[in-house]
Amino acid sequence: MKFLFDLFPVILFFVAFKFFGIFTATAVAIVATIAQIVYVKIKHGVVEKMLLLSGVIITVFGGATLLLKDPTFIQWKPSILYWLFAAGLLISQLFFKKNPMRSLMEKQVKLPDNVWSALNVAWALLFTALGFINLYVAFNYSQDTWVNFKLFGITGIMFGFIILQTMMISKYLPKEDDKGDAQ
Repeated sequence: MKFLFDLFPVILFFVAFKFFGIFTATAVAIVATIAQIVYVKIKHGVVEKMLLLSGVIITVFGGATLLLKDPTFIQWKPSILYWLFAAGLLISQLFFKKNPMRSLMEKQVKLPDNVWSALNVAWALLFTALGFINLYVAFNYSQDTWVNFKLFGITGIMFGFIILQTMMISKYLPKEDDKGDAQ
């Protein structure tokens, strides 16, 4: 459910783009993200930093797109966000000796420190690559292709990455006891 909740503004952006164009879609994405932040604040009392960062970036870059009537700004927005995520992951690990991926996942799985570090770096590399891939698609293909890629391509890449990540850490997951199944 959280995955769908996180995709909510992107899905609304996609639908609005298909019916009304890039500028309406941009306004819809800004409003949807602000609505997400308000909803989370009311429901949970605290808004995650990543959601707040996303809200600031969509408002700034989306606002520039609307004010200047230039879609370039909204096309840069995902790349900037991905690169900030990557920088946050790496800076946290290298300079503050904190591992954000561990903080997010350690309640679900216990992993050795070196695996947590590798996982954190892998996510940082993914976000870095996604930033460049987004710009490549945005500036080498049609706007329609970019919007489709933003929803389906990026989501597909992340889903594939999560599957690879799960395969990588599966050997550290607890195994079911085969003896209990035989009875």
